[in-house]
Amino acid sequence: MYYCMLTRLTRLLLGIPGSEVLEKDEDSLGDLYRRVITIAWPAALEGLLLTLMNSFDTMMVGKLGAAAIASVGLCAQPRMIMLLVAQALGVGTTAVIARRKGAGDQAAAVSCLKQSMAIITGIGILMTVIGYAMAEPLLKLAGAGEDTLADGVIYFQTISLAFIANCWALCICAAMRGIGKTRITMVVNMTANVVNVFLNYCLIGGHLGFPALGVRGAAIATAVGTCVSCIMALVVVFRKGGYLSLVPFTPVRFDSATVHSLVSVGSGTIAESVFLRLGFLVNGRLIAGVSTAAYATNQIVQQISSLTFTVGDGISSACTSLVGQSLGAEKKDKAVLYVRVGRRISIFLSLGLILFTFFARNWLPTLFSQDPVIIAAASLCFLVVLVGIYPQNIRVMFAGCLRGAGDVKYVALVSLISVAILRPAMTWFFCYPLNRMFPTLQLGYIGAWLSFDIDAFVRATMLSYRVNKGKWMDIRL
Repeated sequence: MYYCMLTRLTRLLLGIPGSEVLEKDEDSLGDLYRRVITIAWPAALEGLLLTLMNSFDTMMVGKLGAAAIASVGLCAQPRMIMLLVAQALGVGTTAVIARRKGAGDQAAAVSCLKQSMAIITGIGILMTVIGYAMAEPLLKLAGAGEDTLADGVIYFQTISLAFIANCWALCICAAMRGIGKTRITMVVNMTANVVNVFLNYCLIGGHLGFPALGVRGAAIATAVGTCVSCIMALVVVFRKGGYLSLVPFTPVRFDSATVHSLVSVGSGTIAESVFLRLGFLVNGRLIAGVSTAAYATNQIVQQISSLTFTVGDGISSACTSLVGQSLGAEKKDKAVLYVRVGRRISIFLSLGLILFTFFARNWLPTLFSQDPVIIAAASLCFLVVLVGIYPQNIRVMFAGCLRGAGDVKYVALVSLISVAILRPAMTWFFCYPLNRMFPTLQLGYIGAWLSFDIDAFVRATMLSYRVNKGKWMDIRL
């Protein structure tokens, strides 16, 4: 009896399904693990390497000083806000194509990609015009000061010229994730980022005969890398014989069912993205208001902490695809199993990431800055980040499962409550009133990461509750 109770408790804690669930499907538990890992590892590796490339960006720009790091960092949130509609359409594309693949309807999957590409072309053109013309007010809104505005405008206007290429690449890679082809997206994005880093080396400091362009050089490198990813993605879908092969210059026929599904998922994702970006924008503005050094420290910690979340992103991509395909094939039991498998993998990998971050916390900041104040503050911030690694990865995985099912409105609600409201409020509370009351605690540096921990636990709890209720399995796309 005690053995049975212990077994059930272990399964509950680790998310291991019981044998009575496995009997309802022809696949073994090992098959499900292999499928999740096969899709997850390229996505996780892609995220890891992309984050490393972004870190190299920051390292190279960091040689120009703290103001240059802050200038480029301030462009991140306005850029994400500009692209949120395209990213939302990408989430809808992933979910709908995963359903169509699960249902065995290849023609409908190809049609969905065609319609998405047509819509995103218009979005990309509009974003390019707005981004270039509105660079200065957008950066002022993000908190740019006199020492960061000029370089920030140069950087943002340059990368805005590649927005349409960015949109096309986002759409195609989203479609590939829907059918589980994460290796393609990994190769596309990694090749583009290798180009980006190489051109950074050439153009920021002036090497191999290129002029030293500073921040402008970093922006040119980013734009060229984006165009490379777009070209590679287009080659993939224009190649004959693929599951999502397209014929160029053929007319696009819109159908109400596909557009409705894209809008249904996309609108919820837009709401989520708006809440996320506004929350991060306000959060970044609050940190920038503390000091330039505090913002530069935050950028360094953000670069490294992003590495620890790529595991969750990889598992999330796998769950989005596999949950969507399972529901498309009318196999709800298998969708539940994929959620449990993803949760168990996230638990063990998060533990490894916590250990790595703890032991490397003093060395990692030295890769970006030699300022002893920034190094000490960043090292302290990493201790705070450790607390949020596990809930962050779990909530990312749960969000991916719900997106695969089309339950994006609840994910958006969670983002509204925790990211747009709670997290900025906590950052303000820690970085300003409490920092003034207890200046020796360095809350001006670590306050933003204390609020990150709170946000991670709140979102993980709310998303876990939704997944356990099971209503997401009845959503139709």
